[in-house]
Amino acid sequence: MAKKEDHKNDLIENPAALAEKLEGAEHWVEKHPKIIFGITGALLLIVGGYFGFNYFKDSQDAEAQKQMFQAVYYFEADSLNLALNGDGNNLGFIDIIDEYKFSDAANLAHFYAGVSYLKQGQYDAAILYLKDYSSNDLLVQARAYSLIGDAYMEQQNYEEAVTYYNKAANYKPNKYYSPAYLMKAALAYEKLNQNEKAKEAYSKIISEFWDSEEYQKALKLKARLETNS
Repeated sequence: MAKKEDHKNDLIENPAALAEKLEGAEHWVEKHPKIIFGITGALLLIVGGYFGFNYFKDSQDAEAQKQMFQAVYYFEADSLNLALNGDGNNLGFIDIIDEYKFSDAANLAHFYAGVSYLKQGQYDAAILYLKDYSSNDLLVQARAYSLIGDAYMEQQNYEEAVTYYNKAANYKPNKYYSPAYLMKAALAYEKLNQNEKAKEAYSKIISEFWDSEEYQKALKLKARLETNS
């Protein structure tokens, strides 16, 4: 161990020894120019590709946002087929997803498309598009999970419904939305005859969200289950 430390100190304290090491490195570089150029070129490609992709993504997103304006208008007017598929002059959400797939607008279009299919009773399509939506947003991501749960409830797939209602309730929990998702989870548990888990969901509302609108209803529903058990 001492010899290694002495060797390190030689390089630091002995300029001649350090110069010899540097000359060796320079000699290696001179003998292997292709390797150096290859490494440099690869790094330039990576850096250039990163900035190039970001520029492409930003430009795609700006264009997609413009294109999506009419689809959102149709969605809000409840003209769901036009919102999904366009009107011949303006793109629908499905076109936005296909043509601007790397944009943030396309990501949001997945949410709109999922909600549109859910309203139309096309539950498999709704689940597919809502699962492809991803966001850090406090409200919309939890809402997407809850809507997936709604679609599974309509299909009477209560186990999957519970999974997504719990995901919604546990995503950045807050008193405004989490209690409503817990109420839905409790209902799904009741459909599965898992009353203990339903009571746990009601209890969580009672203990953690006592100032929410769902508090009184959770008290009553939990009491009902306890009376019937």
